[in-house]
Amino acid sequence: MSVVTRYIKLSTQGNAEITDITPRVAEELSASGLRAGIVNISVCGSTGALTTCEYEPGLVQDIKDIFNKLIPPGEYHHDQTWHDGNGHSHLRASLVGPSLALPFIDGALALGTWQQIIFIDFDNRSRSRKLIVQIVGE
Repeated sequence: MSVVTRYIKLSTQGNAEITDITPRVAEELSASGLRAGIVNISVCGSTGALTTCEYEPGLVQDIKDIFNKLIPPGEYHHDQTWHDGNGHSHLRASLVGPSLALPFIDGALALGTWQQIIFIDFDNRSRSRKLIVQIVGE
């Protein structure tokens, strides 16, 4: 069993920007040389999140719209403490989660035909992001 750790760096605009990171994760998996196991991706930061979806313009907009309805920008207790206006960003990221584990078989991610890995930057400003890609397998 081997563990390979890689990093993906992103520059994002925030405000629920959604980025398809599937090709970058696949590149890191390929570079690892491992054939079967688990890929775990994790966000360094508390206002970003990871999940999977069908990455197409309509659904990307639907995701943004539903978060604006469920957890709109506003005055949250976090904002009263830090005065940074991103309380909603932390709540949204907490709801989706900071990490994602996916199997890989024969050196390829085991994803459905219309399933991509997405990173969502919920912060209210642009950021430099770092994702940890840890590949465990053989």
